[in-house]
Amino acid sequence: MSIQVRNLSHVYNKGLAAEQKALDNINFDIYDGEVVGIIGHTGSGKSTLLQHLNGLIKADCGNIIIDGKDITKQGISMRDIRRRVGLVFQYPEYQLFEETVAKDVAFGPKNLGLSEAEVESRVREALEMVRIDYDEYGQRSPFELSGGQKRRVAIAGVIAMKPQVLILDEPTAGLDPGAHKDILNLIKDVHERQNNIIILVSHNMEDVANLSDKVMVMDRGKLIMVGTPQEIFSRRDRLEAIALNVPPVTEMMYEVKERGIEIDTSPLNIKSAEDVIYNYLKRIEMNR
Repeated sequence: MSIQVRNLSHVYNKGLAAEQKALDNINFDIYDGEVVGIIGHTGSGKSTLLQHLNGLIKADCGNIIIDGKDITKQGISMRDIRRRVGLVFQYPEYQLFEETVAKDVAFGPKNLGLSEAEVESRVREALEMVRIDYDEYGQRSPFELSGGQKRRVAIAGVIAMKPQVLILDEPTAGLDPGAHKDILNLIKDVHERQNNIIILVSHNMEDVANLSDKVMVMDRGKLIMVGTPQEIFSRRDRLEAIALNVPPVTEMMYEVKERGIEIDTSPLNIKSAEDVIYNYLKRIEMNR
């Protein structure tokens, strides 16, 4: 499974005074099993790009090739594409609508024409993956759950479709720290168990750094950088120029260095920073 995007462009309100180029000649490749983080300020084109990958928006120009099929061509079944590419919108809990948790998660698999036994099996498996007990919560109304639980049920509804590509648009937005951590662990577990492609859009740079194999940076409809988290977040000045930050731990290391202490600024998480600081102090002690 792979995704190739070539010369993708899209214009909103084409030919009108309010015309806006949302995507401008986008090119990238995503390979089987990768977790890809997409970052960019509001209005940079992130959500528009996601909706193209799921076939919700048709490209004005360019090609999107998913598992060898160009989904921009005439005659391609969008239903088949959406079976392969699952999209979880920001605040997906607002899209819950069924009378029970089990029925909500079952909605997608039922539309695939699966047998009742297979649908139930998928519902149980998906709820288990998002740490919602089927026997305890399956027959309860989703509207009785906490915000974090609702988010997990909504994600389970997409996971139950078993997509080869799972797209998550700001999956932790608006959650308290505990629910935030639960969603991150959920994403890791789903990826380990299904080995699918995960595309994650987030304003939380720490999440992107810790989850992603590859990071794509968008600005005003253009894809301006692609690289590993280490490569992208080493370009702090470039990111700041387009109103983006580095992870908090990385920012701390930069600030320490700016105070005259020659220290490595590459750590992206607390553990790496601890190791760098420990080694620095050890060198100082040995040189006394």
